[in-house]
Amino acid sequence: MPTRVKVKINDISELRGELDTICDEKMQLQLAQWALKLAEHILTLVGYNYEADPVIQNGFDTNRQWQAGIARMFDVRQAGFKVHQRAKSCNDPIQQAALRVTGQAVGTGHMREHAMVASDYAIKAINLKCPGDIRAVRAEREWQIKALKQVPCVDVCSEG
Repeated sequence: MPTRVKVKINDISELRGELDTICDEKMQLQLAQWALKLAEHILTLVGYNYEADPVIQNGFDTNRQWQAGIARMFDVRQAGFKVHQRAKSCNDPIQQAALRVTGQAVGTGHMREHAMVASDYAIKAINLKCPGDIRAVRAEREWQIKALKQVPCVDVCSEG
């Protein structure tokens, strides 16, 4: 069942639908891996120095720890909330949207649905950075689809 768009964006519905379908086929762990790549991609695109931001680094680390089975879902939620607080205090609307991508990406360890919301916030960041540029939207959605398809399969039956 297609997810509902929760952010006001100028988008290409066919590409969003394709991404949504691929998300349905992925495991939550794969979505979390992809969402962090998406966050790094968008933060870089908007010129946000996320490597120097301890709140962002903690969010990424907490999500990766959850992926490894070390952190709890509660920890992921708390780290995501901190990133959203950072977004709320940001005065630059483009960087704020990118920080929302990041908060949702971190939260993907809590709920898989956060992956699609992160992707929509990425489109919002593109809309703000490149107003009226549907080619930029297309390029972003195509990047998202390609990146998600490249996430390796998770072997849930591995031994050892």
